[in-house]
Amino acid sequence: MKYALPALVFLLLNLASFAQSVTVSGAVTDQSGSPVPFASVYIHNTTKGTSANSEGKYQLQIAPGNYELMFKAIGYKLQSRQVSVQANQTINIVLVAESYQLHDVVIRSGGEDPAYAIIRKAIKKRPVYLKQVNAYSCEVYIKGLQKLLAAPKKFLGADIDKIARENGLDSNRTGIIYLSESESKFTFMQPDRVHEEMISSKVSGRNQAFSFNRASDVKVNFYENMQNWDGLSDRPFISPISDNALFYYKYQLMGTMVENGETINKIKVTPRRSYDPAFEGYIYIIDESWRIYSLDLFVTKKANINFVDTLKINQQFLPVSKNVWMPSSIRFDFTGGFFGFRFGGYFISIYKNYDLSPVIDKKEFAEVLRITKEVNKKDSAYWDKARPIPLTTEETTDYQKKEVLAKKRESKPYLDSIDHVNNKFKPISFLLGNGYFHRNRYDKEYWRFSSIAESMLFNTVEGFAIDYDATYTKQIDSLNNKYLLLRGKIRYGFSSQKLNGSVNGNIPIDQFNLGFNVGSDVLDMNNQLPFGKAENTVYSLFERQNYEKFYDKQFASVSLSRRITGGWLASVNTEFSNRQWLNNTSNYSFFYNDMREYTSNNPLQPNSNAPLFANSKAFKIGFRTTYDFSNEYETYPNGRYYYPSKYPKIGVSYVEGIKNIFGSDVDYGLLSVDVAKSDIPMGLYGNSSFYVGAGKFLNANSVYYTDYKHFDGNSLQFYTPGLNKFLLLDYYKYSTSNEYFEGHFEHNFSGFITNKIPGVRKLKLQEIVDVNYLATPDLQGYTELCFGLQYLAFRAMYGISFNNAQQMNSGFRFAISLDNNNDRRRR
Repeated sequence: MKYALPALVFLLLNLASFAQSVTVSGAVTDQSGSPVPFASVYIHNTTKGTSANSEGKYQLQIAPGNYELMFKAIGYKLQSRQVSVQANQTINIVLVAESYQLHDVVIRSGGEDPAYAIIRKAIKKRPVYLKQVNAYSCEVYIKGLQKLLAAPKKFLGADIDKIARENGLDSNRTGIIYLSESESKFTFMQPDRVHEEMISSKVSGRNQAFSFNRASDVKVNFYENMQNWDGLSDRPFISPISDNALFYYKYQLMGTMVENGETINKIKVTPRRSYDPAFEGYIYIIDESWRIYSLDLFVTKKANINFVDTLKINQQFLPVSKNVWMPSSIRFDFTGGFFGFRFGGYFISIYKNYDLSPVIDKKEFAEVLRITKEVNKKDSAYWDKARPIPLTTEETTDYQKKEVLAKKRESKPYLDSIDHVNNKFKPISFLLGNGYFHRNRYDKEYWRFSSIAESMLFNTVEGFAIDYDATYTKQIDSLNNKYLLLRGKIRYGFSSQKLNGSVNGNIPIDQFNLGFNVGSDVLDMNNQLPFGKAENTVYSLFERQNYEKFYDKQFASVSLSRRITGGWLASVNTEFSNRQWLNNTSNYSFFYNDMREYTSNNPLQPNSNAPLFANSKAFKIGFRTTYDFSNEYETYPNGRYYYPSKYPKIGVSYVEGIKNIFGSDVDYGLLSVDVAKSDIPMGLYGNSSFYVGAGKFLNANSVYYTDYKHFDGNSLQFYTPGLNKFLLLDYYKYSTSNEYFEGHFEHNFSGFITNKIPGVRKLKLQEIVDVNYLATPDLQGYTELCFGLQYLAFRAMYGISFNNAQQMNSGFRFAISLDNNNDRRRR
């Protein structure tokens, strides 16, 4: 109810304003009659305005009255028009190309261009304008358009022609693939707090979807020293007026002009080195105040950007008060391509109705974004009145055509027909591919059956084995996006002739998640699970090296978890299990039968078949809580999604093994603490990550090897990177039932060095440095120093390990570096 009343008031006010408004519309062209795309149109001495579309057409909703309309575009003289508006009116404007004068500028031979003096003054004023406005609120309209410009007929076996037709593209596989509009109320408070409430959203072809447009995502501030655009580049970009801009840029004064009594300096900016993370283009600086008037910049692949070939940034400012200027519009234009596909598009945001003294409740900044289910319910009549930028003919057609497609896609007959086609059983995929998927999209039910190939494995304990699983998922709460998950698995070893099976699942209950797992399985003795299923199989069969060690476990466990508040999570679990050590039953391998012998399943006595531990029963209760100092979140109709914190995450765990309950043999308590943070920005020098963990068995009256504290080691040439991963540490030898301390630090230089090497920079290599440390009573001062390079998802590392300053091991390791960062924003 607390949100319903404000929404109703907002709606009534908007209806009233629409009833009292008239429309001024027209076209903005140059002297040759060509349209001036995205020209700004606003009312003088206000922040109310709009932008022309890509065809130069504009429309502005205003109340009847007398106005001075301003028409502005970079490269053209400002035009003003006094108008008296009582009814809808058409006003066409012809803009004249701006002429920048250099008649007062003297550049001596060998001397410094006058632009440098202007830039130095702008740099000096940069921190003033960065912090000038402590807080503000405004209304933001965002429009995004992406088009497919070219595409092959087929790609990786997929019929692109068919996909294009189903998505409303033309016979040449070209057309609009994303068109969206949104309106938001945006509030900002220094230094970086934002709150955005989406008022309306429209996505072409997706009636139930919400726009990806975010005011916080298109917010750029060149008064910041660096622009951090995640994904676009591995490095932040340097502002042309940053504190160290003179090291990265060359400047040239192109001339001056006078507009509304202000002298504007047009300055060309060029990177000193083509590979630097720097912009090209023009920046316009107001004389005397040395603030940014507007900018027209771009970056290309020469700066090693990702995904796109060229990105253009156009930003214009307007005076909001006597001494404060704020952005009136920001536009991003982009083009790119890969594997025969070419795409292009733009995102434009229009800002209006600034309030520099908003009434702010600081608590509201915990909610960074709010989107309610009513946001996408606005009809076409609303948008005809509300949108400040007129639709082009192509955009109008796209909305109309895809609205029909959207209604069809949301119908049960259509969803059933799609499922009927996709649910066909494909023997090859079931045997060798991704398995079999069965979907019921309308009822939101999904089944997955693993393929036979991915279920096959080999180890010396079971011989050849099959570890087959099937998963059932059903959405049981669409409002909060909650799913029931059930998974069953069967495992059989053909040499050991032992059958295991288990059932596990997750059931959402109000604010809690109830998990369970019951059955039996053959598991790795190291609960850090350092191996993938395929890795041990390959090394065993092809290299005759059985690194992984197993035991048999019969178990029943239950867990309960929830978010206490903000960044505070907690979980509790209890488990009863029966653990048995296993012996090798197979001596088979493809190669090296006469050259190597398999080791036993006892990692501490590899040449002996003596059991590592006696059979035992264990009843354990565990508790874990984490806190990341963040309470920021986004609210969607289907739930709340929390942001990662800029501070480290602290975790505390405790496990108590209780003797004599259900015949339990264990009696111990393990307390552990860990602190971790991924992707700490270090500016141009990349980013750092770290993990620190420490723990102690408070009592160890009865502890079995599987209860020890284990570490994520590695002995293979190929490994999976992780925040707390060792590169050269033995998997089992240094597990402890006493106390431990481990530390991991990784720094990714993000091409800071390799980008300076001709030829090499095109590979976009990232330099990686790792330092890993472990101390236990049996292992004092174990240290790894690792250096390597990463290309896309592939990583090559060279490591050296020491213990008490004596070298233990060294070698190269290779990895496919998947994104192991759990701190990224959930979206």
